[in-house]
Amino acid sequence: MRGAAEFALDLLVTNKNGHLVPEWTGPARALAFTSAADYHSAFSEDWTRMRRLSDILKAALVPGLLTVFAHTLCAEHFNIQADDPAMIKQDDTYYLFCTGEGISVFSSKDMKKWESRKPVFAEAPAWAARLYPKSGNTELAPDISLHNGTYYLYYAVSTPGANNSTIAVATNRTLQPESPDFKWVDHGPIVESLAGRDMWNAIYPNLAFGDQGTPWLALGSYWYGIKVARLNADLTALAQPEEWSTVAARERYWKLEETDPGNDLSSAVESPFLFKKNGQYYLFASWDQCCSGVNSTSKVVVGRSDKITGPYLDKEGQPMRFGGGSLVVGGNKSWPGVGHNSVYTLEGKDYLVFQGYDASDQGRSKLWIQEIHWDADGWPSADLQ
Repeated sequence: MRGAAEFALDLLVTNKNGHLVPEWTGPARALAFTSAADYHSAFSEDWTRMRRLSDILKAALVPGLLTVFAHTLCAEHFNIQADDPAMIKQDDTYYLFCTGEGISVFSSKDMKKWESRKPVFAEAPAWAARLYPKSGNTELAPDISLHNGTYYLYYAVSTPGANNSTIAVATNRTLQPESPDFKWVDHGPIVESLAGRDMWNAIYPNLAFGDQGTPWLALGSYWYGIKVARLNADLTALAQPEEWSTVAARERYWKLEETDPGNDLSSAVESPFLFKKNGQYYLFASWDQCCSGVNSTSKVVVGRSDKITGPYLDKEGQPMRFGGGSLVVGGNKSWPGVGHNSVYTLEGKDYLVFQGYDASDQGRSKLWIQEIHWDADGWPSADLQ
């Protein structure tokens, strides 16, 4: 008798980007995406169908199959897919949050074997369903932090193919589902970008704290780059009066329409992450083309500054605001594109958590967790080994 996992895989097909999708999505879903916005548009629809399939499998097949099925979507880098991974540790357990329907959640005792958990949202928050009906319950690019005993989960919702996007936040007193205190409370929108009004994109949020503990939110994807905006004390709204700074950008072709995010030759910078070490702020960001399987060219770059608002300079002294950035980790023949990273200090070591596209597995996105190497001058690097 064939195993349940084999039966489940029969219900999936592999598109040109190396992603497993339900077979009813058809060949139209197998197109190579030309931008992150296109990818998120397709991802939203595929995840809705994937969740429905998962519900069927949970009801009709064997206990534990959800773990096997979810591992095909988001987990260890050698055999499981991950998109926009963010990680945190509570007590003896690591928790991983990924782009997906309801925000995918996984847990691990050793950062190697990951078990699926229930998503953060069983259904789209009411505000998101109203503003972005075409996005379903797909929330993007989560960022998780612990502050004053509360976990803050920032995330984005976006109109497919445009920079009509909103960053919101949900909070929880614990990440342990078995705790009586476990409950996600959504606080709704923090900041919104509108196509035709804004030349930036409210996506890829990251919480960081500046001097005297002032909270800031980094954000951005393509268009005119990455910004930081000051938050109020409770971390659920922008501070008033508003305070913004552009901290990274790349050259943008002047004839591009305002609605065009750009491509790997123009505007290609996104997914910021701020990390403080030895009194300096490091801005990690992703350059070039993500989300295209074996055709991906993304890489992680960095600059640093004495102030959280910049300017961030690379090794050569070039401002990231004007295209500067020193390579942290780039692709190779086996992993053509890497990026969308986060950075954490765990047990006295600094780790880079990111996605990479596996050329040996049709370009599927896999989770990477690599220790960061710091050189004598305080610049970070990571290896694809």
